[in-house]
Amino acid sequence: MSRRRPRETAPTALAARCTVTVCRGCCCGTPKVPGVDHAAQLAGLKSELGHIAQVRAVNCLDACEQANVVVIQPSSAGRAAGGRPVWLGLVNDPDASADITAWVRDGGPGLADPPDILDLYAFQPSRRVRRTIDG
Repeated sequence: MSRRRPRETAPTALAARCTVTVCRGCCCGTPKVPGVDHAAQLAGLKSELGHIAQVRAVNCLDACEQANVVVIQPSSAGRAAGGRPVWLGLVNDPDASADITAWVRDGGPGLADPPDILDLYAFQPSRRVRRTIDG
């Protein structure tokens, strides 16, 4: 009798969920942005959203003037509904992280309107920078 191994999460299953990309490189997530518990911020996003979104930390996204940067990429359903990645900068307080969490729980880009306050954090990076994450 053969024993089956548990299945790993397939890449297509991850694509069906929002992706929350948290910059942790040159400036983001470092003492260059004082007064922020960077480890707690990332841990909170992972614990609050890990069951409904892919939360990942990446090296520098080259938008240092906006540190800390978080990019919310739509789920496959959100993209089909017209959602596009949303770049958020200066995400340096727990309230901003909570607003991001609420939005992703509601469906994220293309499926739910973000809390109005997130408009203050949204920015458009250069095309060259966008290509690094938007693919």
